[in-house]
Amino acid sequence: MLEFMQQLINGLSLGAIYALIALGYTMVYGIIKLINFAHGEIMMVGAYVGFFSISVFGSHIIVAMLFAMIACAILGVIIEKIAYRPLRGATRIAALITAIGVSLFLQYTTVFFLSPQQRIFPQTAFQTKDYLIAGLSISNKDVFIFVSALILMAILQFIIRKTRTGKAMRAVSLDRDAAVLMGISVDRTISITFAIGSSLAAAAGIMVGIYYSTINPLMGILPGLKAFVAAVLGGIGIVPGAMVGGFLIGILETLVSGYGNSLYRDAVVFGVLILILLVKPTGIFGKNTGEKV
Repeated sequence: MLEFMQQLINGLSLGAIYALIALGYTMVYGIIKLINFAHGEIMMVGAYVGFFSISVFGSHIIVAMLFAMIACAILGVIIEKIAYRPLRGATRIAALITAIGVSLFLQYTTVFFLSPQQRIFPQTAFQTKDYLIAGLSISNKDVFIFVSALILMAILQFIIRKTRTGKAMRAVSLDRDAAVLMGISVDRTISITFAIGSSLAAAAGIMVGIYYSTINPLMGILPGLKAFVAAVLGGIGIVPGAMVGGFLIGILETLVSGYGNSLYRDAVVFGVLILILLVKPTGIFGKNTGEKV
């Protein structure tokens, strides 16, 4: 039982990271029906911004996270305006291919300027300590990641439910044409959505640096894909679903590593994606809706 609880604690911190990345996927899809496969690379850029903020300027981890979130919010808006906005009326496959192109562009631009070598995330920014509580080993980094993610999720929910910007986002998601008639700026709302989603991915990038202690230009590929699985599991386009899906994937991954073989954890996660698409394509919180033709 103790071992199960230990894996559960480990899974919550990992799941919090996946949930933050999944939120960006699900927000963008909910607004413009685009799977932004460059989202994992935005997370990677956030990790590098945090790395240089700490190693060059000696920033505190919270300050580094804020720097990364601001930088990636700006990057997300730029990507949306340059790469996605001109294709808004194009086919979905064109937008999807563009997203993959943006992903590769960010990866190899980082490789070109910063080299492909792996970098050790500065340990001075976050001194890791382990505490033994009721037979369970709990690390302060797990607590930091979990609590930080919950705070960011709570802020996101407040923005979506209680602010004018959130109401505009929900209106555009529900009916873009009606939103325009009500005086809502669709372009501005989409840009804000990209900014918020990208800033959450940047925070996740810092958390990945703390969790694994290393960063590299290709670090966004697997976490990005797993976060996409989490978004599909919860119900793509549904914000609470992305949160729940992220935690479930994180817990599943740590359970497979703890009770089986860590080599199979990625296969199990993507196997879950196939199972979801076969059994309930709309995800846990999704509903089947008829489409008028």
